[in-house]
Amino acid sequence: MYIFLISLLAVIVAVYLFMGGPQFGKAPSSKRLQAMQQSPNYRDGVFHNLSLTPSLTEGATTSSVMKGFFFGDKKRRKPPAVLPSQKANLHNIDAGSNVLVWFGHSSYFMQVDGRKILVDPVFSGNASPIMGSNKSFAGSDVYGVDDMPGIDYLIISHDHWDHLDYPTIKKMRPKVKKVITTLGVGAHLERWGYDGAIIMEGDWGSELALDAGFKVNVTPARHFSGRAFKRNGTLWASFVLTTPGMKIYIGGDSGYDTHFAETGVKFGPFDLAILEDGQYNKSWKYIHMLPEEVVQAAIDLKAKMLLPVHWGKFALSLHDWDEPIRRVVKEAARREVPVLHPMIGQVLDIRNPAEQQAWWEGVK
Repeated sequence: MYIFLISLLAVIVAVYLFMGGPQFGKAPSSKRLQAMQQSPNYRDGVFHNLSLTPSLTEGATTSSVMKGFFFGDKKRRKPPAVLPSQKANLHNIDAGSNVLVWFGHSSYFMQVDGRKILVDPVFSGNASPIMGSNKSFAGSDVYGVDDMPGIDYLIISHDHWDHLDYPTIKKMRPKVKKVITTLGVGAHLERWGYDGAIIMEGDWGSELALDAGFKVNVTPARHFSGRAFKRNGTLWASFVLTTPGMKIYIGGDSGYDTHFAETGVKFGPFDLAILEDGQYNKSWKYIHMLPEEVVQAAIDLKAKMLLPVHWGKFALSLHDWDEPIRRVVKEAARREVPVLHPMIGQVLDIRNPAEQQAWWEGVK
C-alpha cells in the first residue's frame, strides 16, 4: 500500500511539474484578462463562437472517435514515402517580389509589398506537448528557424500546438519585429520572452494598424483554443491582411459557417484566401471544414484564388494524408475556383503563379 501511494504521489508531482513547463504558456491575467472580459465574445470565463459549436457532431461519441484513432485503418494516414520538397534562400528573395512559401500544415511565409510575414510557424517537427508523439511527415521539415529572414509581422491564429509551437516561437524571437494575434495569446508569448510592446492582440471586429498602407482586421472563425485541459481561455480568429496592393484572407482553423459570407461582403473580394483543408472528420465537422466546404468558403469570400493548407505535415485525423488536396482540387475544378497547391518549400509568385502540378500523385 505504501509503495502504491508513493508511486501515485510521484506521478501526480511529475504531471504537475510537466504541466507547469514553459511550453504550456501562461494564462492571461491583469490588464490582459480585463480586456478579454470586455469582449462580447467572452462569457462565463471563456470565449464563444458566433454559432452553437459542439465539439462533436450529433450522434458522434468520444468513444467512437477514439476507437477510430486507435483501431481504424492507419495505412495511408501518413505518406508511404518521403515527401518531395524544394528549398530556397529566403534571405535573398528580391525585395520587389510578392511570394508565398508553404512549409506544410498551416505554416507559411509571405513577402507582400516589401513586408515579410510568417504565419503559425511549426518547425520543431512535432504537434504535441510530448516530443515525438505527433511527428511531422518525412520530408516536410526542410525549413527551420535559421532559414527565416527578419520578420515584419508574425501572425498567430490561435494557441493550439499545431499553430503555436513553443520551440519555434522562442527561437524566432530575435527575428520578429511585430506579433499579430488574438486576445489572451500574448500571455504565452510574454512568458517566452517576447516584449509586450511588440504584441498586438485583437478581438473579432477589431482593426490593427501596422505600417503605412498595411493593416489587419481580426475576423471570426468557428473553432476553439487551449494548450492544456481548459478550453477557450484565449481567442481564435481569422485575419484580413490589407497591403498597398493586395488583400489576403488568412483563415486559421474554422468550421464552415456564415462568417465567411459576412466577411466576403464586408472585406471582399480577396486576391487570395488561405483556408484550412485537413484534419477534418464528419464527427467534428463544426470545428474543421470538409474539403467541399473549403471551396464554398472561398466562393463566399469572393476569393480570386484559393490556397488550401492544414494538410501535408501531420496526421491529426483519420483521413488519408492526401485526401484533403485531392477532394478540394476536384471540387474547385467543378466550381471553377482557381486553386493553388505548391510543393512544400516552393516559392510561389502570388500575382502570377506558375502552372500547378499534382505533386502528391508521385508519392508512392
